[in-house]
Amino acid sequence: MDYSLREIECFIAVAEELSFTRAARRLHLAQPPLSRHIRTLEEKMGAILFAREPRRISLTTAGSLFYEEVCNVPRLLTRAGEAARRCALGETSRLRLGFVSAVMNDALIECFRNYRHQQPAVQVMLHDLPPNEQLKAIAEGHLDGGFVGIIPSVRPSGIQFISWHQEPLVCYVPVGHRLADLRSVSLASLAEESFIGVSHDSAPAFSAHVRDLCKAAGFRPRLILESPRAQAVALMVAAGSGIAILPAALEQFMKKSVCAIPLKGTPKITHVFACQKGRLQGPLAHLIRLIRSPKG
Repeated sequence: MDYSLREIECFIAVAEELSFTRAARRLHLAQPPLSRHIRTLEEKMGAILFAREPRRISLTTAGSLFYEEVCNVPRLLTRAGEAARRCALGETSRLRLGFVSAVMNDALIECFRNYRHQQPAVQVMLHDLPPNEQLKAIAEGHLDGGFVGIIPSVRPSGIQFISWHQEPLVCYVPVGHRLADLRSVSLASLAEESFIGVSHDSAPAFSAHVRDLCKAAGFRPRLILESPRAQAVALMVAAGSGIAILPAALEQFMKKSVCAIPLKGTPKITHVFACQKGRLQGPLAHLIRLIRSPKG
């Protein structure tokens, strides 16, 4: 339904004043055009909004419902206009970032805290997306950048990757598993286990990396279940469906639901941040400086 902002302003004033005279005075408007706006609004809606009596008016049920829905419209428009004004003046902006659950570690959380402290006017919007979806969104301009996990074996054109954190991989097993009490475990000793993995379609680089590690240890992992997200893989491990090789940081989210066993040789992965080439400016440039700093 096509309602004008002026009609809504007139309706709100009359609804709050319950007087055409006071509402007209509040809007610095003559009473006849105010009444016309209300009649036009009622005609468009096909409903009577005010019960008119000789010495008083009141909201009808339809009018009360309409008021509940539109009473905040002027405030929201004012806030939106102020946000646009501040953005045009360079006082505020948005940073749209992707991430995968496997990278949400203390280092990244500290980076976000530092960024918020140093750039309070920037709204950081986070989107939990698999690496492949992040890279597509970055290439199309829907994301400014993304914490995509490890660098893909085939690098998309126009995308640059910035290393920001190294992390060990560990073996996750269910509580009560035969390996649960070990202080460390070799990859070769896992050859007969049932594996749960992050799906190749969503995270091809990480999936291939785990497969290559197992191959170097002399076996091909028997993969029985997959999920596009590492946290879901860890949950399936907790449910007793199998074991998994995942980043160590996930342990903090799983608490006592799984056992995380260090791998002998301490294989590590390097997390990277992806963004479009040639767009390192403004809020994104400041984030990348933090990522590259020793504390980032």
